[in-house]
Amino acid sequence: MAIEQNNNPENNTPTSSSSGGAGNSPNDNQKRRRRSKPRRDGKGSNAKANNPTTAKTGKGKSRRNNQSSKNEQAVTTQASNAAIDNDHNQIIDSAADDAAAKEGGIKAVGNQRIIPFMKIEKPMAILSLFMVIASVIAIAVNGLNLGLDFTGGVSADVRYEQPAEQVEVVQALADNGFDDAIVQYLGTRQELLVRLPPQSDNIDGLSASLTQALALPNNPADISNVNIIGSQVGNEVYLNSVMALGLALVCMLGYVALRFQFKLSLGAVMSLFHDAIVTIGVFALFGFPFDLTVLAAILALIGYSLNDTIVVYDRIRENFRRVRGISPSQTVDLSLTETLRRTIMTISTVLLVVLAMMFLGGDGLYWFSVALFIGLLAGTYSSTYIASSIPLRMGLSRDDFVVKVKPEFEEEIVTFNDPKMFEQD
Repeated sequence: MAIEQNNNPENNTPTSSSSGGAGNSPNDNQKRRRRSKPRRDGKGSNAKANNPTTAKTGKGKSRRNNQSSKNEQAVTTQASNAAIDNDHNQIIDSAADDAAAKEGGIKAVGNQRIIPFMKIEKPMAILSLFMVIASVIAIAVNGLNLGLDFTGGVSADVRYEQPAEQVEVVQALADNGFDDAIVQYLGTRQELLVRLPPQSDNIDGLSASLTQALALPNNPADISNVNIIGSQVGNEVYLNSVMALGLALVCMLGYVALRFQFKLSLGAVMSLFHDAIVTIGVFALFGFPFDLTVLAAILALIGYSLNDTIVVYDRIRENFRRVRGISPSQTVDLSLTETLRRTIMTISTVLLVVLAMMFLGGDGLYWFSVALFIGLLAGTYSSTYIASSIPLRMGLSRDDFVVKVKPEFEEEIVTFNDPKMFEQD
């Protein structure tokens, strides 16, 4: 009878008293019997434990739980072994990268792969030295084919009734004995500037002969102004141009020294000098005409090359302060790698403009664009190697970019040797 009461779920349901302070009835004491046996599966009630069906079910569940726990342990063990193998492989890869870095190879800093630019530093330095020496020899032996701006000559402002072509004007002057003429447009295709080599000093006779020579079929010409430039004025322009070029290099040296560091400023000026001397040497080697437009191209080239160098220097300074544990050569390689995409995009867009001026700009812009084309190639090369390798040879390191505390701002440690000063009377 007692077993039936225990198996009845209604008897196991507790009943609450009608009032909070009232005592329990005898029936309640019988219903609230203490558990005589422990739970077999750790959960559930004694009724479930005594029920054969539920007992078997509990055993099955426990077996399945044990099997699932074993499977989970196996999966966890495999995952941990895979993680250990992965860490081991990463350690081996990092060790290989470090070994390659010591040998001048490729090393990874974070997710950035470094291109070893400085690995071929010495061959590029020899090539640069050879190009500079060859340019100096060409300038000394052949000399520059100076234009009318430096040698003197005649310039005339011409206006036509109808638009005229430059080729037709040059051909008309050559047919009348005026060779080596330079014709440029002045705003419109009807107004032109004609420059000729030195002629006779008789302006009236020269003006009449030019008017006759410049006349085109059904398109007469009107000369408004004729100027004769002497050789002395040309020499003054030549000297002033050389002084302007030297002053520009000195100003660049001071700017980079104040903005960055003296070692970097020396490398920047040497790269700018390399660009200018190589461009002038090519003009001297092949006998290209050298006039004020070419000089303007060289000055513009100095500004462009310095801009590209400043971008590289700024990244070098940032990486010296930010990246630890790599050599100065690897820091320079990292900086050049990070600025490589920007350099390629910049030189590509500028070269498109220069090539458009070279083939579509006419005779007035041809030599200007040729000088820019040669200088852009030399400037891109020098910004990568010359401007970066010279500071490394001078001992560029992280100490050059870390701000040091001045002695007057350091805190002093004061010690008292007399213990009686702290004794109270």
